[in-house]
Amino acid sequence: MGEVPETLTAPPPPPAEGEKGSWHSYISTDLPRTVQQSTESAIRSARSFQHSSSTQLRAFQDFMPELRNQYRTYEDAFFLKVKDELKIAKKHPALVGGTAAVVGLLLLRGPRRFLLRNTLGRFQSEEARFQRAEESVNEIRLSVDLMKKESMKLIERAGLAQSEMKKGQNELKNAGGQIHNLAKSVRKAETEAGDLMDMLREIPGREALSLRAEVASVASHLQERRVLMDKKITKISELGVSV
Repeated sequence: MGEVPETLTAPPPPPAEGEKGSWHSYISTDLPRTVQQSTESAIRSARSFQHSSSTQLRAFQDFMPELRNQYRTYEDAFFLKVKDELKIAKKHPALVGGTAAVVGLLLLRGPRRFLLRNTLGRFQSEEARFQRAEESVNEIRLSVDLMKKESMKLIERAGLAQSEMKKGQNELKNAGGQIHNLAKSVRKAETEAGDLMDMLREIPGREALSLRAEVASVASHLQERRVLMDKKITKISELGVSV
């Protein structure tokens, strides 16, 4: 930028009234000198402003060739692109015609609304269906998780029951074996009671008769016990436990 213009020098105040010699000196010497100084200051300010303007003008003139070169570069690139597109259009007229027809249809309000309504509507419907499907998948996942938990509980209980069943089977088998052995013993005692009754029948007297009645009562009781034990053994065998 140019230099700041110098401030004009203010003229000295005129002499007070009644001073004749001072007025003559002021008119003849001071006033011409003040006018001269003010004129020189104004000339210097004008020259400074002119120098600043000339500097800015030269800078703009120096930038103009670069601006022209950039404009020509962009202009050449634009026309080269246009030429390439024209060559493609010349080689593929059907493609260009179809593209132009599609663009023309899209520029019309009716086809544009129809296209947007169908595409966006389909996308929205697909999005809604996807959302419903996602919700169904989440519900299925929850159901599967619940079934997994329930199945784990049932498998646990089945395992416990199986172990208890095996334990019960072993206990039942042992009990069945014991009942079977006891039934054999009862059957043997029942046979002995029958033999004793036969022997007592051969002995006369009241004592023998009374003893035979007592043995008959014991034999009857043994028979009842044996029948109950045989039924229990049959039930154990029906459960698949060998006795």
